[in-house]
Amino acid sequence: MSLTEEQKRKIEEMVERSLLEKLKRYKPETFSMPFHYRLLGKDRMALYSFIQSLNTTFGTSIFEPVAEVLASFRFSVARRQFVVGNRISQKAQEEIQNIINELSSGARYPNKEEEIERIRKVAKEGKAIEVKSFRVDLFLKDKNGSVHLFDLKTAKPNIGEFKNYKRTLLEWVAIYLWKEPSANINSYIAIPYNPYEPEPYQRWTMRGVIDIERELKVAEEFWDFLGGDGSYEELLNCFERVGIKLRPVLDRYFSKFRS
Repeated sequence: MSLTEEQKRKIEEMVERSLLEKLKRYKPETFSMPFHYRLLGKDRMALYSFIQSLNTTFGTSIFEPVAEVLASFRFSVARRQFVVGNRISQKAQEEIQNIINELSSGARYPNKEEEIERIRKVAKEGKAIEVKSFRVDLFLKDKNGSVHLFDLKTAKPNIGEFKNYKRTLLEWVAIYLWKEPSANINSYIAIPYNPYEPEPYQRWTMRGVIDIERELKVAEEFWDFLGGDGSYEELLNCFERVGIKLRPVLDRYFSKFRS
């Protein structure tokens, strides 16, 4: 299944718009780096600074909007920065802590299906606790009514971060089930690309915490889930076409830093 021309056009327009907006707002670092300037040139240093700045916002300014556009053609609902809710039952909170303790001690292996059902059983039990409004990076509902919640992350999170991510994924489930106890719900960590290509993603850092099969989608797994088989490769082609189109714009912009 390949992307339609309409999908490609919308994705490329969105990427181009986001990059031009970023360039418009961009202000290079003002501190002096005389050795770097003499060795590499101010234009290359300005470009490097822009890339670093772009990397820090790539998730929210590029990946999230692209994911929303791509998924909107295949899912009944596709919304980024979706507010899941702000209430969780006391019993659900306790059950989540039990799950985290069991995983941390090695008493059990991650099993997302089992964990969700444990939370579901207590989702409405005990006092309702009001928490800060939780937002998910990407909310999807498919044609069968199943809900998919995504947390988009950087390419190389560490093991300590994964423990926090795990708790967040379980809390999202509990908060959503407070509102809709019978919902068919899934929550995932999404990593937009594999920095280890052509080698497989090094998933060992999260073993014992994350259910690899049901709770993690990396590169093709993520993008093809959103748009269908082949979406990842076609998405890369979209980015390449935008890059070629904007190259003269970028060259003109950074040429003014030459000295």
